[in-house]
Amino acid sequence: MSILARGVEDDPNNYTRFLVLHDGPIPKPTGRDKTSIIFSIRHVPGALYRALEPFALRGINLTRIESRPSKGRPWEYNFYVDFEGHVEDGDVSKALEELIKRTNFIKVVGSYPRSI
Repeated sequence: MSILARGVEDDPNNYTRFLVLHDGPIPKPTGRDKTSIIFSIRHVPGALYRALEPFALRGINLTRIESRPSKGRPWEYNFYVDFEGHVEDGDVSKALEELIKRTNFIKVVGSYPRSI
C-alpha cells in the first residue's frame, strides 16, 4: 500500500499499527515472520499462565498481548497476542496445538512478514 504522509506524529517515538487483511491463504514463511492470534480462557487462577506456557517453553517471543472483555460474558476476556514466528514453523505449530487444549476458543488471525 502507498504511504500518503510521513512524519505526522507529534512524538517521534509514537507508532501506530495498521493491518491489511485479506481473505486468502496465509503467506509462506520468510524467516522474519510474525503471527497474530485471538483466544479466550476460563476465568480461573493460572489460566493465562497455562495458556502462554507453551510459547515460553519453546522460546517463542511474544511481542504484544492485550485483553478485551468478551461481549455478554462477564469476567471473560479475549486475548490478542502477537509473537515472532510463522504457523508453519515447528515450534510455533506445536505451541498452538498445546494452546488449543488450554483455551475455550482460539483463532489464528494470520502469519505475515514482520515490518521491523
